[in-house]
Amino acid sequence: MSDSGLLSPSPDTALPDPAEANNVAYNPSPGRLREFSRELETTTEFSSPAYVSEQRSRCSDRTKNAIDDEFDADDLAHVETALEYAQTHEMVCVDRRIGRHPDHTYVGRYYVPKKYARIALAVTNLFEPAETGATPDFLTIQVPEADEIAIRVLPESGVTAVLGSDYSGEAKKSFLRLFMRRTKEAGGLGLHAGSKRVTLENDADELQDVGQVFLGLSATGKSTLTAHGLWLDEPESATMLQDDVCALLPDGTVAGSEGNGLYIKTIGLDRDEQPAMYDAATHESAILENVAVDAAGTVDFDSGEHTTNGRAVIRREHLSSAGEDIDLDRVDQVFFITRNPVMPPVAKLSPEEAAVAFMLGESIQTSAGDPSKAGESIRVVGTNPFIMGSEGAEGNRFRDLIADLDLDCFVLNTGHLGDRAKDIGVEESVTLLREIARGTVEWTADESIGLTIPASVPGMDIEQFAVADHVENCEAKLADLREERRAYLAAFEELDAEIEAAVY
Repeated sequence: MSDSGLLSPSPDTALPDPAEANNVAYNPSPGRLREFSRELETTTEFSSPAYVSEQRSRCSDRTKNAIDDEFDADDLAHVETALEYAQTHEMVCVDRRIGRHPDHTYVGRYYVPKKYARIALAVTNLFEPAETGATPDFLTIQVPEADEIAIRVLPESGVTAVLGSDYSGEAKKSFLRLFMRRTKEAGGLGLHAGSKRVTLENDADELQDVGQVFLGLSATGKSTLTAHGLWLDEPESATMLQDDVCALLPDGTVAGSEGNGLYIKTIGLDRDEQPAMYDAATHESAILENVAVDAAGTVDFDSGEHTTNGRAVIRREHLSSAGEDIDLDRVDQVFFITRNPVMPPVAKLSPEEAAVAFMLGESIQTSAGDPSKAGESIRVVGTNPFIMGSEGAEGNRFRDLIADLDLDCFVLNTGHLGDRAKDIGVEESVTLLREIARGTVEWTADESIGLTIPASVPGMDIEQFAVADHVENCEAKLADLREERRAYLAAFEELDAEIEAAVY
């Protein structure tokens, strides 16, 4: 039975064996997948394929899961429609491995009509191949040509039906959503986060590692900061391990999910500011989606011709900042990325305050979520729109994990300060990350904003970024903001009172 009480198909028995089915091309090579979608391709100046999808972002308002939503016969009928379609049409099927951790690795089986094999190509470039004959834990069937847009998720069985959307992000998230759910069921917590390993010399000239994790909504700078080398010189280094979804485990390990590639936003992608990302996105192995490409194949990352949510699937081996590992042995520092204009460039948080930051998930809406509301203030618990189940319990779990692991937590503003728009650029954010990792930042309690902020940062004039200097009526705005935050947190019935009381 499913979470809703309705009959739920199993990933390994819902459809005939793809290796034997006459209508299925099973685990074809990337070259064949590209050939199947040749009519949809524009070939770029870099010899890479570019595609334009009808849907330009995830259809979050058309997505339901059997934990949080009242599933009825109509909802299950959407799943049955997808299953029946996959048995009667020419399909492509690929099996991929979600994660590498010995206790948190899953097999995802993905079906899509042959014409839309370009989406399967994206899936294969994001996730590593599964072992031959492996039993699938998750099953996704995507039918772009369905009459109605409907994404239906059966978390208990691991089955997802994606109807009416040809956006590659729906395929990717269908697996990652369930990866995070399984992590929580095992006592950890799935995070919409990037992870990196920073290797630094200590006072004894010995190398030591610092593990950093970044939680943030799309287009807040999460990918940029996760992949950035922090301007370190050998033997010091900063290595990107994972870009989008991780699993924080009770022993402090952070397990990655995507072993082959990254699904990055490309609008404004610039070689000078993000050289590693730019080089990977302009490699022939990249797959562009909804990026402006003219008839001659010239790519324009600055153009929003199709959408400001243009994407590229890039391969890890062509991203100079990416390491071979995707799992972080030990996390030491957690950063919440925000773009709230009354927040300082960085503030250090207690475990309860960090849980508040987790619950608030404050940022600015981007075209990756709801294009019609891009630029508006938004709150998303855990900066994670893929949570299934109680969000209050999620905050409690996060607080308990970081307290048990004795992690340092921070909120990082990558936007600007106040009405006067004092920009906090990549240079400032990178400097902060590097010096926090080194332990060279001196901290002080700022009574005017009620947070612990840097008193000094090597290589940065932090006094230029005093919140009160850039926010008009700062005290009143902060008071109003705290009241808003308290009211917001009060709506989560299962959230511990100690977390509610820690509003900053």
